[in-house]
Order: sequence, then structure tokens, then C-alpha cells
Amino acid sequence: MINHETLYSRACNVIPGGVNSPVRAFNGVGGTPLYVESGKGSKIRTADGRTLTDFCCSWGAMILGHAHEEVVAAIQERAALGTSFGINTEGEVLLAERLCARVPGMERVRLVNSGTEAVMTALRIARGVTGRKRIIKFDGCYHGHSDSVLVSAGSGLLTGGMLTSLGISRHVASDTFVAPYNDLNAINAIINEKGQEIAAIIVEPIAGNMGLVLPEPGFLAKLRRYADRCGALLIFDEVIDGFRFNFSSYAKLAGVKPDLITMGKIIGGGLPLAAVGGAAVFMDELAPRGKIYQAGTLSGNPLAVAAGLKTLEVLERDNPYPRLAQLGRRMAETINTAAASKGLRLYCAQYNGVFTLFCTAAAPIKNLADAKRCDAQAYAQLFHSVLNLGYYLPPSQFEVGFISAAHSEAEVLAFAQAVVG
Repeated sequence: MINHETLYSRACNVIPGGVNSPVRAFNGVGGTPLYVESGKGSKIRTADGRTLTDFCCSWGAMILGHAHEEVVAAIQERAALGTSFGINTEGEVLLAERLCARVPGMERVRLVNSGTEAVMTALRIARGVTGRKRIIKFDGCYHGHSDSVLVSAGSGLLTGGMLTSLGISRHVASDTFVAPYNDLNAINAIINEKGQEIAAIIVEPIAGNMGLVLPEPGFLAKLRRYADRCGALLIFDEVIDGFRFNFSSYAKLAGVKPDLITMGKIIGGGLPLAAVGGAAVFMDELAPRGKIYQAGTLSGNPLAVAAGLKTLEVLERDNPYPRLAQLGRRMAETINTAAASKGLRLYCAQYNGVFTLFCTAAAPIKNLADAKRCDAQAYAQLFHSVLNLGYYLPPSQFEVGFISAAHSEAEVLAFAQAVVG
């Protein structure tokens, strides 16, 4: 077994901050970051020998659970034939066909390697086809770490106590307007003043990077109308949401059709893969057909495509969505009922199999300002309390937890009881 403190100390000598993604550093909860040795189903095994029930699930990518037998077999079979070619493969076509068939409005799709890259490409398309440069995003929504969307972002930046990042040009930042999530009046004001300059409105349809925050009724539909009014493209960032709540997009559930949509996490089956897609009239402006350039040596790599195809196949066949929704509801009801009866400052926000434990008595959470009023120190204490009992949560008040198809009802209810003591 490996001591986590020793491993982290070694990491800090060779990796900035000791981690390759900031939230892993436990800055939001304190203590030494964990190191994982393996995972199977709903469980992960840490390098120091502990077995934990995982409610982080690789930040949502592992909707089927860890090391799903069919997904692993698909990766192994593909790996034996070669891991990367930088040349087209049939699997890319099959995955693109599957996505276009299931996601309304996705007439073309370009496979990339990360959500950041997908969003960066979507914004470049929007600017290219409109001839405009400015965008509107929402305070607390996280769209990856490219410059123009790392302005008033959520998740790791909030955990680190920062509202933006050094290294971003003032000119780039000035092209991004930021509005509170769920605030239509703010959007209306921006469009009234600067509408002719706006290339895109980009939004997480369900916000997942200030904790779980749901769109208020009519919010997304109104964004569609505002985008049409000023001639901007509407972009849904569904890197978390895509194939999370149904075998399609959240846009389909909401009945709103974005011009462009980004997806990631689930569609890669746990390997690095994301996508940007939308109407052919916009997507066909990408090179080599159009003049908007995007490229990537490992884009649509065979291993990630194989994992993604198999994951989507299992999701379509097994349809875990109703069960995930039921488990999520039971978890939230158990926690919220007990918290109310005990007078705890705790509220479990939940939608289907996704949840956030907000340490607050003021619910629901509607925007970043609400989320920031929650007690992050109390969340840190809760995190370590349930960790000591064998449950792993996202190490930040501003992230979402996930229930996977591998979680049992007994595990979910035991976790809920552990939360409320």
C-alpha cells in the first residue's frame, strides 16, 4: 500500500500543485488528496487500501460504473488492432451517425478530445458565421479553460477563491459579457445595448459547476428567442448533461433547439472524447469544407470511440434513466426530510441521478450568488465525515455528485443516512 501523503509530496515536486486538474487538490475541503488504484462498479479502491463508494464517478463520465465489462472488452478489442493512426476509422463514422440520429438538430458533428476543445470550437464557429466577436455566458457556468469562457467561471475557480485567471488578455475578457444564471432581465439589458455585437449565447442548460442549479421554467426557451432576436447563435454546453438524463440531450427534454451543442464525458465512455455538433449550415463552415479551422491528431481516436459506442449501446439497451431518477429522488427526500427534522443547514438539490449537498437553510439555489452564500467550511466537514464512513463525494461545494447505474438502492440509502448522521 502507498501512503497518500508521501505520494502527494512526490507529486508536488514534479507537477504544479501536485495535481493535473485543480479540484483534485482538495483545496475546497482540506486534507491530502486521494490516489486511486482501481475501480469496479460503484466502488473505488485507494492507493492506501480503502474501498469507497464513489459518488464522483469521474465527474460524471462513468454513468455505467467503473470497469464495466462490456466497455472494457470493447477497449481491449480495439487496442489489439492499434491505438491511434491519425487516419479515419469506421468507428468515427458510427459514433457520429449515432449522435446525429439521437440528438435533435445535430445534423453534423465533429469529434474532439475534451469539453474545453468542443466549446472552443463552437465559439469559433459562432464568431465565424456571424462575423461578430462578443459572447454572453452565465456567472458560475464552466465551459472549459479556453480564454473567452474563463471569465467568472465556476467549479475549480470558485474552489480556489478566484473569479477569473491570470494570463487572459483584457481584450479577450472584454468580449465576454457575464450575466447571472436564470436572470432574463440581465440578458435583455445586454442585448438591448450590444445585441448587434453578440456572436453567441452559451449556457449549461442545467448548471453543474456552481453545484446543481436547475433552469427556471421558460429560461432556456427565452434564451432561444433572445438569440434569434439579435442574430446570435445559441450554444448548449451539454458536456455534463448529454445522455445523462435520457438517451439524448437535455435540449430534447426541454423542448429547446440550440444552434450548436457540445457533449463529452458519457459519450467517451470514460476515455478522452467530446463533440461539437449542430445545424449543417453552421457545422459545414468547419475546415476542410469551410474556412473555420479546427484540427486534432487524436480527435476521434479508436479507443475512445470504441468506449463511447459501447457505452451508448448499453445505455440504449438497458435504459437506466428511470431507475437513476428514482434513486436520486429517494436520496434527496431522505436527506431533506431528516435535515428539516433535525434543523440542519443542509439541502440536497437533485435532478434524476445528479445531486449537490448545499450547506444552507436557504433553498432552492437559483444562481451563483445563492451558491456562494452556502457554508463551504461546513461542506468540507461533511465531505470528510462521509469519507471516513466510506463514501467519496466531489471535493468541492461547487460541484455535482453522480449516481451511476452500478449503484444499488442499499448503497444510495446508506449514503443518505450517513449524510444526516
